[in-house]
Amino acid sequence: MTELVASSALEANSLLLSDQLTFEFPWLSFSILFPIIGALLVPFIPDQGEGKQVRWFALGIALITFLVTVGAYLTGYDPLQEGLQLEESLNWLPNLGLKWAVGVDGLSMPLVLLTSFITALAVLAAWPVTFKPKLFYFLILAMDGGQIAVFAVQDMLLFFLAWELELLPVYLLLAIWGGKKRQYAATKFIIYTAGSSLFILLAALAMGFFGEGPPNFEYSHLAEQAFGGGFQLVCYAGLLIAFGVKLPIVPLHTWLPDAHGEATAPVHMLLAGILLKMGGYALLRFNAQLLPVAHAQFAPLLIVLGVVNIIYAALTSFAQRNLKRKIAYSSISHMGFVLIGIGSFSSLGTSGAMLQMVSHGLIGASLFFLVGATYDRTHTLQLEEMGGVGQKMRIMFALWTVCALASLALPGMSGFVSELMVFAGLVTDEAYTLTFRIVIASLAAIGVILTPIYLLSMLREIFFGKENTKLVSSTKLIDAEPREIYIISCLLVPIIGIGLYPRIVTESYNSTIEALVTKDVSAMESINRVSSKSPKGIKLTPALLNPPSLKKLSE
Repeated sequence: MTELVASSALEANSLLLSDQLTFEFPWLSFSILFPIIGALLVPFIPDQGEGKQVRWFALGIALITFLVTVGAYLTGYDPLQEGLQLEESLNWLPNLGLKWAVGVDGLSMPLVLLTSFITALAVLAAWPVTFKPKLFYFLILAMDGGQIAVFAVQDMLLFFLAWELELLPVYLLLAIWGGKKRQYAATKFIIYTAGSSLFILLAALAMGFFGEGPPNFEYSHLAEQAFGGGFQLVCYAGLLIAFGVKLPIVPLHTWLPDAHGEATAPVHMLLAGILLKMGGYALLRFNAQLLPVAHAQFAPLLIVLGVVNIIYAALTSFAQRNLKRKIAYSSISHMGFVLIGIGSFSSLGTSGAMLQMVSHGLIGASLFFLVGATYDRTHTLQLEEMGGVGQKMRIMFALWTVCALASLALPGMSGFVSELMVFAGLVTDEAYTLTFRIVIASLAAIGVILTPIYLLSMLREIFFGKENTKLVSSTKLIDAEPREIYIISCLLVPIIGIGLYPRIVTESYNSTIEALVTKDVSAMESINRVSSKSPKGIKLTPALLNPPSLKKLSE
């Protein structure tokens, strides 16, 4: 008996010790802080001024960060769960209600992976940088941590700080390494983005101090608050402006063509691959998830704005003679599908918006990298000054062709699947009247038709247009190098993989999207009930919504 008691006590002690030694690796905090700490170590790297040592250091930091985010997905993330995972929380400034709270769900996990992946490739794309290399790689690594934080933090005030963190690196990357009009482009970028960020701060303070008790800015707390309809509408409008600048939404888009027109290839990749997705993610996270009543009122406007983005930017891209600006307006056009998907009340449409963000991040990064590689050889961005280089750069032409076909939504590529999901989600979305759905789908199809026209004509002018004798004879036109082929190959693998089997990505966020759509549909039903009880002549339901179909939507 004594031996049995002693054995039980020993077993209990060992279990207690095991519990004390249990340690969960802080995947998200590490992926945020590691590149930032790595950036702070960059000035101490011994280097002779050409960046040969520091670029290897930066590449190592970026690759480790990417592997950590992959490890987080494989070991701690369950795609079947709709709620928050990999949570980490620490009281930071309790008097201000500020916590270090991070976590991921279906809205953020795919974009965290996309961020670390694109950044690692951007570091490799920056290999030829020799002017102030330490500062350049310092800014790239700082951006890596800041952009991952934007998608991972679960506190709205902390989100604002992370949102602001990436502004200064982008400004400096444009102002120091940009083209001839770099100061103008950088200043315009900071005015637009920093000015619009004030709306995020004001909305965060208003929502965090709402109600009684100490301020609390955590998403989970804000989601439980009974914000009034008028309060939601004001916050939604402010956040729509802030995130609309970053997406960008026409007419808040004018900073983007100027920024892309002056940026270098790696900065292009970060702008198109990650920065624009911050706006789409924030619209889903805050406008659709935390302010569902206001979202039900604004959703038709988002769809209309999405159509404007698609048509206006496609027509403008068609008229551009500058290669960078042509691809920049193409990006704005494709982000219009994200707006349409966010504005829909179907899981298919919203899922398509999410997939479009991932798809465009990969395709946009590949196209802008090729723009930079082409400029390095031809030293011009004007299409009329190019032509006849296809015979000397055959591999480059092949890479351009494949990436352009992905951008114009060729079946088998990720762009086709994402845009098809948005179209199908909108057409089958019975929250809107049939007339509205037909008109929107018809107008959005115009952009789908224009895209192959301006992209294929662009390829013809660059590679098989009228030969520029001076360019061909006096310029050393070197075909694609192994490093460039490797970068494009790394981007094409997921582009084609998602196009052939989209569940690789969609399964990671389906549960979260379905819960989000259910919440928005419930908010729309509540608006309909209030509208039916309101005095005669007062209609609270958006005119374009179709109230009789709401019950069917929720079933």
